[in-house]
Amino acid sequence: MTRVLQAMAGAVFGGAEAFFVRLVLALHRAGISQRVVIRTHPRRAGLLESSGIPLKELPFGGLLDLQSRFSLWREIARFQPDIVLTWMNRATQFCPRGSFIHVGRLGGYYDLKFYRHCDHLIGNTRDIVNHIVRQGWPCERVHYLPNFVNEEHSPALDRRMYYTPGRAPLILALGRLHEKKGFNILLEAMTGVPEAYLWVAGAGPQYEKLDALATRLAVKPRVRFLGWQEHVAPLFAAADLFVCSSRQEPLGNVVLEAWAHGVPVVATASEGPAALIRHEENGLLTPVDESPALAVAIRRVLGDHTLRQRLAAGGRQSFETTFTETAVVARYRKFFNRILSPCVVSAVS
Repeated sequence: MTRVLQAMAGAVFGGAEAFFVRLVLALHRAGISQRVVIRTHPRRAGLLESSGIPLKELPFGGLLDLQSRFSLWREIARFQPDIVLTWMNRATQFCPRGSFIHVGRLGGYYDLKFYRHCDHLIGNTRDIVNHIVRQGWPCERVHYLPNFVNEEHSPALDRRMYYTPGRAPLILALGRLHEKKGFNILLEAMTGVPEAYLWVAGAGPQYEKLDALATRLAVKPRVRFLGWQEHVAPLFAAADLFVCSSRQEPLGNVVLEAWAHGVPVVATASEGPAALIRHEENGLLTPVDESPALAVAIRRVLGDHTLRQRLAAGGRQSFETTFTETAVVARYRKFFNRILSPCVVSAVS
């Protein structure tokens, strides 16, 4: 049986962190033997341990955190994995060399100096894979493995919980409240959609700034900041439209989630959504940082029932073809088998 140790020094909230948990649980269900090492996070640890997955929490501090380095080495020595899969920079940098195959997973356009000791790299978009190859990595050691999202379905959240009229068009947005996510552009676009309400589910450093902007733009009576939401299915079930207004979005898990829940999507053409969305087929794309264009697209979708249905159906078809748990786990298992085959191992040892 293939033995995989996964390590992530993740943030408290984030799309990569959420997908890490989904992938660990999915591989566990698929019968992959795993050991997991994460940055201390009681809620994340409890979720994984309750599913029977062996886990170690470490501080994953700065470069001088020798204790975390030693502890990660000790976990690897005890588990004797065939593959060590490290997520993003910190965990990859802390990983020692060994007899295992070291795979680094990138969910963004990172500096590859942290990955120079890896045997293989994973990019979760084709553009990230191309970015890695352009920096000199052999193409046979770089692999495209997409994310998946859960198909959890739920009754719609009662809009009255957030003082939202039942008949009003409802827009949903998800993500960390960070400048990269472009929520200020979405708030500006709301001035051009006076009949609609907006739910923003997320937490982050820009909350106070965005709240103040909503007041200045006179849209705050129609905007609800929900905080970080662990369970988003009831939100999608309540929404008429999902909007991703990011300036930078390497993949766009949120787009996949909207597709999985059958909600039409309008997105700015940042890296990930532009690669995922076929304009007019499974979503609408608008230029980055252009709130008037975003408002026009939102009004168009909210005002056209046939268009909403077509975009939702196209998104759902895209999800079922490529981004289900079954499809992505099958790709990971095929990848593990390939890099463990004798001819490949001898080439990277």
